Amino acid sequence: MSHGAGLVRTTCSSGSSSGPGAGAGQPGAGSSEGLLDPFYPRTHAALLKVAQMITLLIAFICVRSSLKITYSAYSYFEVVTICNLIMILAFYLVHLFRLYRVLTCISWPLSELLDYLLSFVLLLVFSLVALSKYRGQVDLRSGAIFGFLATFLCLASVWLSYKISCVTQSTDADV
Repeated sequence: MSHGAGLVRTTCSSGSSSGPGAGAGQPGAGSSEGLLDPFYPRTHAALLKVAQMITLLIAFICVRSSLKITYSAYSYFEVVTICNLIMILAFYLVHLFRLYRVLTCISWPLSELLDYLLSFVLLLVFSLVALSKYRGQVDLRSGAIFGFLATFLCLASVWLSYKISCVTQSTDADV
């Protein structure tokens, strides 16, 4: 039954803080009142976000530090990796500082799901383009490989977000 308590905690951190029993699954009422969520950095979603940020940063550094041939594909790859890094950092900070409780006009699970879907498509396309035009430079190839790794992590985040959204909706319908 500990898996069910984890679902209640995930439901609360996804932005549905209103309603009966919203904080019922959290251990200790005093821990849910502060600005900082001390339990969030240890969750699977937070660790996945950190892994995405690290792989995106490595992909950006690999492509940026290379002696590029004049292809605009690498510029687009740099823009996509940095924009995704900034968005994932923003979602991480929203959950870490519990800003979803203040900004209730935004559906955080839906916006996170859409961001991950868009990131998945863009990273996949530009990693394929970067890999096809690397012309023997090892740093461009490694940047594209880290781009593919970040693409896989985005796919895992999409699956995790969709699974949490479906479980949350079916749990709310049963009540």
